[in-house]
Amino acid sequence: MIESFLVNFGLENPFWLLAAVAAIVVVSVLIGIIFNKLIFPIFLKLFHWLPSNLDARLLGASRWPLTFGVVVLGVYLSVTLLLDLTPSQIHFINSVSNILAIIIGVWVVATVSSEGFRWYIETVAPLTESKLDDQLLPLFRRVVVAVVYALGGLLVLDQLNINISPLIAGLGLGGLAVALALQPTLSNLFAGTYVMTEGVVTPGDYIELESGVAGYVLDVSWRSTRLRTWHNNLVVVPNARFAETIITNYQAPVPAVNVFLTCGVSYDSDLRQVRDISQEVMDELLEHDPNAIKEYGGWFGFDSFGESNVNFWLFVQAINRLASFELRTTLMQNLHQRLREEGIVINYPVRTLQFPKEWGLEGHLELVRQKPGDRTTGNIPGAESPADPPDPASA
Repeated sequence: MIESFLVNFGLENPFWLLAAVAAIVVVSVLIGIIFNKLIFPIFLKLFHWLPSNLDARLLGASRWPLTFGVVVLGVYLSVTLLLDLTPSQIHFINSVSNILAIIIGVWVVATVSSEGFRWYIETVAPLTESKLDDQLLPLFRRVVVAVVYALGGLLVLDQLNINISPLIAGLGLGGLAVALALQPTLSNLFAGTYVMTEGVVTPGDYIELESGVAGYVLDVSWRSTRLRTWHNNLVVVPNARFAETIITNYQAPVPAVNVFLTCGVSYDSDLRQVRDISQEVMDELLEHDPNAIKEYGGWFGFDSFGESNVNFWLFVQAINRLASFELRTTLMQNLHQRLREEGIVINYPVRTLQFPKEWGLEGHLELVRQKPGDRTTGNIPGAESPADPPDPASA
């Protein structure tokens, strides 16, 4: 087509044919630039009128792939429509065009998917109460992009007439070998997914494991959970072990912590007076101490007759775990002070020891009154008869 057009102007030289094709390619590039710089911003402004900026961000992510597609389309049309090509040349150009089309399509899908995940992470995730999406979506975003590029690579190989069936089988066996080699890591990874989706612990919670390790949760990552102990040390627990152990979460189901205090008074005490004093101490504490939850109230009850005291308990609730320590301390101080002021005794542990009669004073006097020759040990265990003094005459 273009050759007959050039012959009419006396430009039958092949140089002019190549120059015309190059000019059309340059025009295609200029059209792509115009599309990128002028036409595309107009579409973006139209999408910005929508309530959500998701459409505008997805369109913006496809800006450069679409621009590259416009240039490729112009070059393809200029070559196939304007030049008289042989069937083999047309087949080669079609193969190259198919590969470029696959690359552009994969590029569009990968960038649009990545931008969609990024929009959710930046816009929606901060508004949700759960931190699960903040941790899961970045990983899903990378996995989705990697899968799209991997599928695109397989399609490109198929266009190059490379049999991908052995490659897929090899990837399956290789993936199995890698999975076996990375079994501990994968175990921690899936356990981390379980820990984060279950929502049992969150950063800031104070927990205690079955092994006795206790501390504040600093971070729950894919591989491990990090705790800061009471001694301000860092403990890293693999998620595989963390998911299998028994966990006590002191922040759940609510931050409030019950304070249970036991005490005992002498058997000579007036138990009704003890009850009234304990209730007054708890009422005063609930009224003035900011660490106590007034609505929960204070509870009192006698527990048992102990060895030295009549035991009882006091029960109040603190706003959180740290406040429970202060509340328990104040409750003990106030209760001890009131009991001393009222003359109520908290006995020390007392034990009564009973010995055999022979070990007492009467047994000792009876032993002294016996004649020296008739002295015996009585019933005293382990005692022996004293030896007779030597005879001076036999010396």
